[in-house]
Amino acid sequence: MEIEIKETKDIPQDQLLEIYKLNKWSSAARPELLYQALMHSHTLISAWVESKLVGIANAISDGYLVVYYPHLLVHPDYQGKGIGSKIMAAMQKKYEGFHQQMVTADGGAIEFYKKCGFEKAGKTESMWIYQGNEH
Repeated sequence: MEIEIKETKDIPQDQLLEIYKLNKWSSAARPELLYQALMHSHTLISAWVESKLVGIANAISDGYLVVYYPHLLVHPDYQGKGIGSKIMAAMQKKYEGFHQQMVTADGGAIEFYKKCGFEKAGKTESMWIYQGNEH
């Protein structure tokens, strides 16, 4: 299985929505807003097996100092194959040298991001105003 990792915003909306639904992310309930949010991200990295979307991640950034990685999803049928790590490596390469690279992680994602080099930032606590019930 050959996996292609690329930076592109040419992604069919139905494939994006499918990967969010399969991962049970609440943003799938707002498909048009989700699609627009991803298309207007600073960076969108995708993973493909032939013409099938198998992974997606986005970055929000000022373009100079700070980048935040809000979404990283891998199709459930392709998890555990290193796709998430390859996507995150592509993001970290693009934003190498930035003053801050940030992510908010919970559950099993915490260990994944630690393997990618992230660590808890001092005594900081995650805080948000959130209108969803999961991711």
